[in-house]
Amino acid sequence: MLTRDDAENFSRRWAQAWNDRDLDMILTFYSEDVVFHSPRIMDVLDSDTPYLTGKSALNNYWSLALDDAREIFFEIDDIFISSDGLTLTYANHRSQQVAETFIFDEDGKIREAVVAYK
Repeated sequence: MLTRDDAENFSRRWAQAWNDRDLDMILTFYSEDVVFHSPRIMDVLDSDTPYLTGKSALNNYWSLALDDAREIFFEIDDIFISSDGLTLTYANHRSQQVAETFIFDEDGKIREAVVAYK
């Protein structure tokens, strides 16, 4: 079970890694077999697939996405905690409201993530 302190600590570190554009650090949060869902995948990869499987695929996707986003900034608005995951709401550098849900594995790594945009 996640505690409020765990969730807040994770959220701060995760957002800071993104704001620093530190892809190596970002990837440390994810399991090797992560499943990542986002509507942006289809745009960035010019693909029909709305999700990716595996850290290698995530690395490839985010490398391209970061190249397209010269300025990036995530500001956490709220944190919702569940038994084995959490949902962050935040504003991004495109002034979009985003909700991102993370489900963690037994090692505390993200095994599934779902991103939704308002």
